[in-house]
Amino acid sequence: MTPSVDNNLKQSYQHLFEHLEQSRQRVQPSFVLQEIGTVKSVSAGIAIVHGLPSAGFEELLRFPGDIYGIAFNIDEQEIGVIMLGDYSQLNAGDEVKRTGRVVDIPVGADLIGRVIDPLSRTLDGKGKLTCKQRMAIERPAPEIMARSPVTEPLQTGLKVLDALIPIGKGQRELIMGDRQTGKTSIAIDAILNQKDKNVLCVYCAIGQKSASVAKILATLKHHNAFEYTVVMVTEGNDPPGLDYIAPYAATSIGEYFMEQGKDVLIVYDDLTQHARSYRELSLLLRRPPGREAFPGDIFYLHSRLLERSTHLNEAHGGGSMTALPIIETEEQNMSAYIPTNLISITDGQIYLSPSLFSLGILPAVDVGKSVSRVGGKAQRSAYRKVSGALKLAYAQFEELETFARFGARLDASSLQSIEHGQRIRSCLKQAESSPQSVAAQIVILLALTNGLFDSIDLAAMDSAQSAAIEGLTSLPQSIIEKLEQAETIEEHDKHIILDMLSQTLKPFTESTLRTGDKAQFMVEEANG
Repeated sequence: MTPSVDNNLKQSYQHLFEHLEQSRQRVQPSFVLQEIGTVKSVSAGIAIVHGLPSAGFEELLRFPGDIYGIAFNIDEQEIGVIMLGDYSQLNAGDEVKRTGRVVDIPVGADLIGRVIDPLSRTLDGKGKLTCKQRMAIERPAPEIMARSPVTEPLQTGLKVLDALIPIGKGQRELIMGDRQTGKTSIAIDAILNQKDKNVLCVYCAIGQKSASVAKILATLKHHNAFEYTVVMVTEGNDPPGLDYIAPYAATSIGEYFMEQGKDVLIVYDDLTQHARSYRELSLLLRRPPGREAFPGDIFYLHSRLLERSTHLNEAHGGGSMTALPIIETEEQNMSAYIPTNLISITDGQIYLSPSLFSLGILPAVDVGKSVSRVGGKAQRSAYRKVSGALKLAYAQFEELETFARFGARLDASSLQSIEHGQRIRSCLKQAESSPQSVAAQIVILLALTNGLFDSIDLAAMDSAQSAAIEGLTSLPQSIIEKLEQAETIEEHDKHIILDMLSQTLKPFTESTLRTGDKAQFMVEEANG
């Protein structure tokens, strides 16, 4: 080795050692305090953890294999944890670490058109989410002074709801009924009707069957509803912890858009399954059961969820979130624990009758047991004018129909009420996934309240309604625009519409029997 090479090598080593010495001096060793707990036991959906003395209530804990849980029972010696993932791989003695945060979810416009679970994992095969902002799933409800009265209607596209049980933007309207009575269909129809109405929709399926969820997704896709809808899904085989957090996570997504000044419609399908999952977790965590084996805080569980749906005032963006929670009754028992809880929390209920469903009267809405405590104030004036006496006439018809089944002789006035009531029932029937525009609904209701359908045979009612809707095209554009906006109908415009309806419905009019004789004939035939 030449002297020059030797000197260069020595200088290189010298620089290297000097750099290492400087780096060593810059490094200040320190101790990091980290709490690590251990799993004591794991059972169906919960885990008992030792240690972690500083863990807070509802803090997110991390288990081996990137499995997370929520600290739920904070006892003196142990913590009861609700598991949010596949806990079958966990064993006693596994390490548990704190995350220092609560459960949150990404929010943003990228969620529109996606299908996710409560942990923001995508279920539609379209890749990962790109949302940068995150929001906690449990958030306080807006303050009273941040809210505004409900004054704008939310059109569902269903005549029986928009006319008789109207819903306003920011309202919470409960949908209840026995199994297989069409509860989900009403909510999905309301979502389909929001197309081109600047309303974003969030559909939350809680513990539903995979086949049922697939059918709903296919319906939304067929009607291009994914353009304005976010779908959150937990299936029947998911841990009960996911069922528990699902509606809260979906609400945070809706709140993000509401705080941007937008109108949101959120559907919880259904809160009965949510309550059952919470009861399961509470009993496993040794919380004392109360009425019907539900824990004592089950009312607070749903009230803190539904109170987040409201209409914000202009100072807070002016957005709104309308909630349609769905619950299931057993044997038409509306006085059970969970139904009465939710009836008292919400602003009205839509009750679906199994007897009407079995008769093919769809949607099977029992008008007598359904109520909207807010929507009437938000209903447009045109609706109020054409459907003001409709609910009373329908209630009278149902009473008379029950009375007539006993074979009683009825006077002409009662027979006419029955005849008119049968047309009301026929007009309120509507096929699934076929919401109607405001103009079409008002035209049908106007013909109904003015008795133009009374002389048409019941078998021809569907065709007559279709003809009346098609007759809209013959009206002046100014009247059509007023109908679409549901503004007050002037007497001059009303006469033009009624003239159009009279001409359109003329081919369907039965002239062989007088109305009274025909009704008497139908009653006698029904009585045998």
